[in-house]
Amino acid sequence: MSEATIAGRMIGVDVGGTFTDVFVLDEAAGTATVAKVPTTRPDQSGGFLDGIGRQVSDLSSVAVVVHGTTAGTNALLERKGARIGVITTEGLRDVLEMRRRDRPRTWGLRGDFTPVVSRDLRLEVPERTLADGTIRTPVDLDAVRAAAQTLMDQGCAAVAVMFANAYANPANEAAAVAAIREIWPNPHVSASSEILPEIREFERFSTTALNAYLQPEVSGYLDRLETALKQGGFGGEFMIVQSNGGVMAVDTACRLPVRTALSGPAAGVIAAAYIAQTAGFPDVITGDMGGTSFDVSLIAGGQSMLSPQTSIDFGMVVRSPMIEITTIGAGGGSIAWVDKGGLLMIGPESAGSNPGPVAYGLGNTRPTVTDANVVLGRIDPDNPIGGKLTRLDVEAAAKAIDAHVGKPLGLSTLAAAEAILRVANSRMAGAIRLVSIERGFDPKRFAFMPFGGGGALHSGAMLADVGLARAIVPRYPGVTSAMGCVIADMRQDFVQTINAMVDGLDEGALAGFMQSHMTQGMAMLDAAQTRFEARETAFELDMAYVGQTHTVAVPLPVTITDGRVVPPTRAQIAAAFDAAYKATYGRLLPKGARRVMNLRSAVTGRRPKFDLATLAPRGTGTAEDARKGARPVHFGDQWHDTAIYNRLDLPVGAVIHGPAILEQPDTTVLIEPGLTGTVDAYGNTIITRQEV
Repeated sequence: MSEATIAGRMIGVDVGGTFTDVFVLDEAAGTATVAKVPTTRPDQSGGFLDGIGRQVSDLSSVAVVVHGTTAGTNALLERKGARIGVITTEGLRDVLEMRRRDRPRTWGLRGDFTPVVSRDLRLEVPERTLADGTIRTPVDLDAVRAAAQTLMDQGCAAVAVMFANAYANPANEAAAVAAIREIWPNPHVSASSEILPEIREFERFSTTALNAYLQPEVSGYLDRLETALKQGGFGGEFMIVQSNGGVMAVDTACRLPVRTALSGPAAGVIAAAYIAQTAGFPDVITGDMGGTSFDVSLIAGGQSMLSPQTSIDFGMVVRSPMIEITTIGAGGGSIAWVDKGGLLMIGPESAGSNPGPVAYGLGNTRPTVTDANVVLGRIDPDNPIGGKLTRLDVEAAAKAIDAHVGKPLGLSTLAAAEAILRVANSRMAGAIRLVSIERGFDPKRFAFMPFGGGGALHSGAMLADVGLARAIVPRYPGVTSAMGCVIADMRQDFVQTINAMVDGLDEGALAGFMQSHMTQGMAMLDAAQTRFEARETAFELDMAYVGQTHTVAVPLPVTITDGRVVPPTRAQIAAAFDAAYKATYGRLLPKGARRVMNLRSAVTGRRPKFDLATLAPRGTGTAEDARKGARPVHFGDQWHDTAIYNRLDLPVGAVIHGPAILEQPDTTVLIEPGLTGTVDAYGNTIITRQEV
């Protein structure tokens, strides 16, 4: 157990497209319980509260609730955010639509893009700030008030203020925002200099507009959850997972909802890194397979990869630190279909939680990946996960596979089901290669950690198709993202454009920005009223040679003495850039002049981590005691008599030779012929190839 004990119970809740997962930790009692319930649409708060209610009747005993939400992500993907307006500098109303002049299809000349705010709601006002921060034209506040009134009259629920070069001097923008807030009927006013004070107009405008687009939806959702929790007696801390893998307070999430995009998958990566590192495997590739998607991320040396920006969909760019996650439409609910050319396809359309796979019997008639697993005997139809159904309809699933895949391809029902899994596995393997081989990482030195409701059914295929060393199936793979909510640290990220040559860098100004970022971050940690084991501040610069567009991240050697930042010298910055550039590209440009573009700061509060031994099996029985029986399961072209085990009853050290199936309430673990599963000291199942 951690030296800093955790008072009360901690609850992590992850809302996915199909299921809502709950992880309840009571470290004082040394217990953990889980729940998996159907996600409710369109209001996800129903499943959130239902999942907690199934495990905890008295919320007054709960110290912390941490939530990984897809509310923001779904609103962006489904274009269901608020009606918003934009107030911008004269001449810049079309930046959101022009983007970077990229195209939806790289090799095509067609493609449509519609910004989240229509052109008639993008209004211009007189003002101008130059790139060096000089104000050439003060903002016309009367024009700003008139524009704001027009947007209110048009029914806008939020407004984004985005002025040219506001990152260099926010004075005009700040004055405009103050004027708007005097008359705007709600707090949903986003300023680009507050959201992203960074050079490059489109990325700043896009991130700010998307933040405004999400504010009413996300803040309303979180307000409903917070109110319901309080009404249930909850008096602890309610926090939200960010896309960078850290957590933030609810008020910060309501102000910066764009940082919640992809927060659920990020929580899963955080948990995977902690579990794998504890188990002795610092290099791991995660595969989160839910009902809708398969999310892949690479962790090297115990550290997850961060990206400075991502595209939620074409043209919807979010410039904010995010854990690098590659997502494909290959979840359990992804629909299998045959295209006009006779090729078998999987996804991206998903049956989701409603109606769900054909086997659910809720109205879907098109086969899914889950239906293939059911027909092949890999999922027990009498014990479906999630508690939604008492039995799965195997016959209906078989008929759907036969009608939509078997007959069009001239295959038997079983061959068609195997084909569905082969195509799905191939797509998953491709995603793993994308984050490993194509980035210079040898997958043979990495373990695969499958989680989500369906990931552990496909671990054997990933070992075979990609050549990964082994698979690590966590104790509760179906709720790993919910567990990550409990594990995640609190983190605040800041950015400020510097845009100066190293030789002429103002070291004092740089120190001022660094000190300001650290002070703001520490204040946010204080406001959260959360106990931390440690507080850390890290700084890095975006740098490049003059003339280059792309930058490299340069970690800064910084000393903090008595709460004051001692900044690096120009010589230290130049040396740090040379080291980072050579590590990235293998060589330097000796005559190249170095430029500092942006300062990035991260202030992190390390939350107490619970001892994973809490999850370890405690029984004294044998593997045979956990055996439930056997059933035929189809592998390749024949049926195999396959042993079935209750996974949670398997003792530490148990060795299970495939073919075998390990069942538990939140997932099914498949150990294919030729593989062996071993239960380690933390309850993980380590799957390896059987030695010949």
